[in-house]
This record gives sequence, C-alpha cells and structure tokens, in this order.
Amino acid sequence: MGKVIIFSAPSGSGKSTIVQHLLKKDLGLEFSISATCRSPRGEEKHGKEYYFFSQEEFKRKIENNELLEWEEVYPGCFYGTLLSEIDRIWQKNHTVVFDVDVIGGINIKKKFGKDALSIFIQAPSVEELQKRLVGRGTDSPEKIKERVNKAMYEMSFAPQFDTIIMNDRLETALSETERTIREFLSTTF
Repeated sequence: MGKVIIFSAPSGSGKSTIVQHLLKKDLGLEFSISATCRSPRGEEKHGKEYYFFSQEEFKRKIENNELLEWEEVYPGCFYGTLLSEIDRIWQKNHTVVFDVDVIGGINIKKKFGKDALSIFIQAPSVEELQKRLVGRGTDSPEKIKERVNKAMYEMSFAPQFDTIIMNDRLETALSETERTIREFLSTTF
C-alpha cells in the first residue's frame, strides 16, 4: 500500500488549478480519475477528467463493491473513486492524488490514516468563490447558486482536514501546497 494525497474544496476554490500544477512537478504523483454519473462539461472526456457512467452503471459499481468511496453529491448525481484506479497508480509506484468532495475526502482519510495527507483548499470568501464560478462560464445562474450554497456547507468541514490552504494568491497557495506535500512524502512511518 502506498501513500495518498487528498484534495477537497468547494467548487471555484482553485483546487483543480493547484492539483494540475503539482502533477507537472517531479513528485511521483498521479491523479486518480473520479467516476461520476453527471454529463461531461465542455471538452471533458471519459477516462481523462472523469469516468462518466449512467446512473444505473454507477449504482451497479456500488453494488459490486468496485468503489473505495462514493457520495450522492447532488440529488441523482453520484461521484466516487474506483478501486481499480488506486491499483493502477500504485502499480507504477506513484502516490495517488484524489480530487474529491469534502465527504469523500474525510472518508478516504479515515480509510488510509497516516498514509494519507488531506488538504482543504479554501477561497478567501464566498463572494470571491461566486465570482470565480461566474467567470468560468460553464454553469447557469441557478447552478451557480446551488454550488455557492453547497460551498458554504462544505467550508464547515475544513477543520477535519490535515491542512487548510488559503487560495487568495495563487502563487502562494501553490508553493505552500508543494512544500506540505514534499514534507509528507519524505516522512516514513
């Protein structure tokens, strides 16, 4: 069993930007592609950003114990982590990087204990978060409102993570996150 790094944050916090930056560094990290039953957005492709399944296929994977964790993030919309993804990454002797919702992050941390580093990326304010979501141009005003409401709920879980990184200046957040990960990877238990 190898180490895992868990990133969680509300939509618009900059989590994906930070994760993508770290994956380009020579840290031996590899991204665990999550599974979902939502539709692809923009240019998203099956097996790249997510594994896209129908709701029925996703439920079958739950029944067959093919998921490390899963959550019904929005009514009828599931997200989860395929066990086959973890095996695929560990076979390469890489560290698994998870980009998951806060409940998934907390559940993964419980399963891996000291072999997991959980990082919560936080936007400076709810207003800034909303501005970022609008700036993406990928969601309707109703969807943005739903995401902002969910973000306020998710922020209440931040203290349950090993580290909280405030993303008010991207460069600072990137360097602080990289330093934290290097320290974790160099620690032996």
